[in-house]
Amino acid sequence: MIKTNSIEDFYRQHSDKMPEGIAREIGHFNVFETEKMYDKVTGNRIMPYNRRAYYKISFINGRNRAEYADKVIEIKKNALLFATPRIPYRYIPLDTNQQGMFCIFTADFLSANKSGISLDELPIFRPGEVPVFELTAEHATELEYIFRKMLKEMAADYIYKYDLLRNLVMELIHFGQKLQPMSVLRTTQNAADRISALFLELLERQFPIVSSRQRLSLRTAKDYADRLAVHVNHLNKVLKEGTGQTTTEIISKRIIQEAKILLKQTDWNISEISWALGYDDLAHFSNFFKKHTSFTPLGYRS
Repeated sequence: MIKTNSIEDFYRQHSDKMPEGIAREIGHFNVFETEKMYDKVTGNRIMPYNRRAYYKISFINGRNRAEYADKVIEIKKNALLFATPRIPYRYIPLDTNQQGMFCIFTADFLSANKSGISLDELPIFRPGEVPVFELTAEHATELEYIFRKMLKEMAADYIYKYDLLRNLVMELIHFGQKLQPMSVLRTTQNAADRISALFLELLERQFPIVSSRQRLSLRTAKDYADRLAVHVNHLNKVLKEGTGQTTTEIISKRIIQEAKILLKQTDWNISEISWALGYDDLAHFSNFFKKHTSFTPLGYRS
């Protein structure tokens, strides 16, 4: 069983893996060996990062399955996988002999090199792309060398090591963009369940709103369909059949839930809450809230 852990909890449990100088860095980066990712107490493999915040590049050695909405990719041996916090997916190990390495990083970590590169504009991180690449033995050898170099640099005292690590991350990205994506095994069996589950995960990734400067990035059914790389009508059909609610109804219910929390538990003014929840017009937000609760936002707060 894989246990999800926050990066902070992971470092508390594995103090020997705290990277030197990371507190002074912009963003966050680290690299791990897959087979060493085990909880010292339970023996369960752990996932030392929160998918909502981190990008991930994995050099995979083992049988696995990756699921993206209606796409299924079977990994038989060696593969390179790219993951973004913007697009939910499921990664399922198919045997216990999992080896390889992976690195995690935030967008801020790469932006520190002032390259002007937007990660989400790169092909391997775009919605609808297949970010899993099959590797030849030669490719696997090259990638292992890059990851081993990352591990070596993380343990070094070199003052500019994070600049070097940024270059190695970009080398991995360009390495992947030159490869052919793995073929997608499209199946109708359980596709609707996967789309529903990934939609709900993507919805929850937008919350909680913890700052008045934070704003919902996805508001409409089309926003979610685009991110999942499915047609909006198909997404609506799947959700209606599975939950009895339309995509818009599910989104609205979750926004109302968050609005109630913000109105009761923060001192933000109504305009700030309205903006954070994606409404440019305060009257529009007030009408939306009253339609779903029978209260105005101010009336609910008092």
